[in-house]
Amino acid sequence: MSAMMSSTALDAPAVDGVSVGVPHVEAGGVPGAGRVLPTRAELAAVLPWPGLRRGSTVAVHGSVSLLFALLSEASAKGSWAAVVGLPGINLVAAAEAGLSLDRLAVVPQPGSDPAGVIAALLDGVDLVVVGGTGQVLDSDARRLSARARNRGSVLLPFGRWPGAEVQLRCSGARWRGLGHGHGHLRERDVAVHAEGRGAASRPRSCRVLLPSRDGSVAGVEERPAVRAHLRAVAG
Repeated sequence: MSAMMSSTALDAPAVDGVSVGVPHVEAGGVPGAGRVLPTRAELAAVLPWPGLRRGSTVAVHGSVSLLFALLSEASAKGSWAAVVGLPGINLVAAAEAGLSLDRLAVVPQPGSDPAGVIAALLDGVDLVVVGGTGQVLDSDARRLSARARNRGSVLLPFGRWPGAEVQLRCSGARWRGLGHGHGHLRERDVAVHAEGRGAASRPRSCRVLLPSRDGSVAGVEERPAVRAHLRAVAG
């Protein structure tokens, strides 16, 4: 896949093999204004919206499992997703997390103009994941977030991204399934933390199984010990 645009202008019409449609424009002239794409209820609890708001930029740090969990519900309900610049992505794990591979485009190596490739995908794909964020200039990152707002797409950088509205991180991972020296690792209990600006300025946390026994995300019952652990992790 190759880009036919400048990383500074970000305004060329297409990327080879990607069909760019005309976005649905609602009141106010912004595509999909006020709408959200569904995500798992356990994760929506830490977002400032009841899902992934169209036009938003949500940065995910350190956890591919969390990234898959964010995408899975929207993908299962018919949304298209693209992953750019993550050559080691595990499609088996993505499918186990609930992503529809029929509606997933993967661009492992975006070439010398990653910003151009990302910009073209934002024109026609609902959710765009960006790996290798260090290769994107801060000025281009801000323009790409503005493009996501204008096109009504959701931009999901995997790593640092200036101006992201929400930052998501995992901590305190604990694997379950091993008994007294035997058994299999079956599920991972983690704390998910969200912070950001605007509606996301109040930090939020939840504890989930990521993945659970079936490979998806599931909530964890907040026993007193779990609540105490979350308070300690949050400082």
